[in-house]
Formats: sequence, structure tokens, C-alpha cells
Amino acid sequence: MNAAYVIEPLHLPETLDAPDAAEFLEFGRLCDELTLETWGHLDRVTPAAGRLRYWRDTPYSRMLIFFVRVDGEMAAKSWIRFELQENLTRALLHVAVRDAYAGRGIGRALLEHAEALAAADGRTVLMTFTEHPADFDPEGPEVMTPLTGTGAVPAAARGSRFAAAAGYRLEQVERYSSLDLAAAAPELDRLEREALARADGYELLRWTDDCPEEYVDQLAQLMSRMSTDVPTGGLSYDEETWDAARVRHVENTWKQAGNTSLVTAARHTGSGELAAYTVLELAPGKPWLAEQDDTLVAAAHRGHRLGMLVKIANLRRLKDYPAVERVTTFNAAENEHMLAINVALGFRPAGWDGEWQRTLPAHSPAEGGTIG
Repeated sequence: MNAAYVIEPLHLPETLDAPDAAEFLEFGRLCDELTLETWGHLDRVTPAAGRLRYWRDTPYSRMLIFFVRVDGEMAAKSWIRFELQENLTRALLHVAVRDAYAGRGIGRALLEHAEALAAADGRTVLMTFTEHPADFDPEGPEVMTPLTGTGAVPAAARGSRFAAAAGYRLEQVERYSSLDLAAAAPELDRLEREALARADGYELLRWTDDCPEEYVDQLAQLMSRMSTDVPTGGLSYDEETWDAARVRHVENTWKQAGNTSLVTAARHTGSGELAAYTVLELAPGKPWLAEQDDTLVAAAHRGHRLGMLVKIANLRRLKDYPAVERVTTFNAAENEHMLAINVALGFRPAGWDGEWQRTLPAHSPAEGGTIG
């Protein structure tokens, strides 16, 4: 590594206005600048209050965050997250370098550092991701495709070249989509009528932030299915075990970050089972945006248009948040059923994320990447 590149750990202050918060806030500005360089807008940033909460260690995950300065200015960042309940051989890591500092080996240094930390923790399956705006032809010749054969990322993009040269393999592509609420509104009535015609025997439940106690155990069962029922391509994931405590932990984390979560669920009236649920997240630092989180329909209740029904019901709740202009979401490119629902609702491609994976030999140190 170039001796000028000192990799420094990020300290998390207790609050945003704490005496030692200056470095954290500077790091946040770096994150915003990196997002603007890639996307040209801030839809994909996490506001400062959310960063401060989401980046803390929990019983379920541990996160390490680093940065590099060049001439006193933060020029690049990296982070690595270890899950602590499942996926104990896996680590998710990410490296990002500002455009002005690319090509100097900073990214390579950060990646080697993160991989070494993962290996020291016994993690042999390393995952990372790259972000790509929808300014290329995913059907064109200059793309990379995963083994699923669905979706693509631009082969010439700096992130694609960096990941591939470092030994990572593109295992899945996720479509990042955006919904213009005003443009979508005229179609919702028709789509809702069609869904209701297939959903006899189900009722809708709605709550904000906290699941009613009588349903929390059932919601935990549905949330556990998100780890097995959603397509993951060639990525290595363990089945997650959820209980009421884990649900409450997630709900409390959202609230402590200052967010509001809107949940709509479908309940089978005959059995009393929760059959489907969907979540929208609202962050006060991004009042123009709602982010679509989980949507799941239990296998035993599929075929009744419940996915469409709960999504529309939740979207209608956004009328109480008039500043929201659009909704964003992610779907595996091969998740044809959920993509069909989103396309019908009016979601349009805004970009693509490449999901990459590398497997290290057990009990051996990570080998370095190349370009940065």
C-alpha cells in the first residue's frame, strides 16, 4: 500500500451534536458526494440520523467503517458488515473512491484491508455490490451478465472492472426502480378492483411503526421467509430465524433513526393467518421519497393478487405525506412475479446493482485485488 494512504476507523458519536461528531458529519458529506457522483441525486443516501443508528453494532450484526484522507480531505471509504446470528462465514463489504482520486490504488488498499479483516474473523464468503444508473443498454454487447442470465451491468464501468479484477464474480443483478406517484395514481383504482376480485376471504390490516402484539409472531414467520423465498441468484445466504424480539428490534431501530414505517398486511379471515405484508419507509431527511422495503406473500396464499393489493393499499397511505413525490424499490432481475406487479403499478428502471461474490480458501489470508 502507498505509505501516504492511512486507513482510519470511523468513530460513531453518541449524538449528531456531540463534541466529537465532526468527523462523523464529515464522513457523511463524503457519502453524499459519492452518491451524487454516481446518481446525480440523493435518493439513495441514508440521512445522518439513520447512519448514526444503522451503523451501530447490534445483537444481529457488527459493522466496521473506514476512510482515507488525501491532503487532509476524505477521499474514499470502506465498510464491512458481519452478521452474528446467521451467515457466520459471510461478510458484506463495500469500497468507494471519489472520482478525483480514482486510479491511485486507494480502492485496492481499502479492499485488501477489508478482506484481511474478514479472513481474520473466519469469513470465507465475501460479497460486495456495484451501482449503475440506467444510462446504458442492458441488452447491448458491452455488458456483464450473471449466471442467472437475467439483468446486466456495464462491463466498462469502474466498479465492474474493479470487482472483476479483484476476483469477484457477478452472481445477481438487482433492478433499482422508481415510481412517480402522481403519474401512477390514475391506474390504482383499476388495478385494485382487479386484485379485489381475486382476494375474497382476505382482509387488510394497517399499522404504523409497531406491529400489533396479536400479529407479531406471525409477522416474524413471514419475515423469516424473506431470506428463502426471494431469489438470490448464485449468492450464498443462510435461512434466517425471526421471532418477536427480532421484529421489535427492527421496528425500534427504524424509530430511533427517526423513520416512519407504514405496514399493510393481508389476513386470511378463515384461518386468521397473516398471508402477506408490505412495508414503506419514510425518512425525515428525505421528505420527497418513500422507500419500498419488504413485500412477501406466503406460499399457501399465492394466486389471490395479495401482493398487488397490499402494495396499493400502502401506496394510498402516502396521501398523508404530501411531500412524497416518488417511491423507490429493488428487485432481483429474475424475480418476474414481483417485477410484473411493480411494472403494472408504474415503477420504471432507474438503475441496476451488481451483486458480486468471492470465496476465500478456508483459514487462509485474503489475496489482494488490483485496480482502484
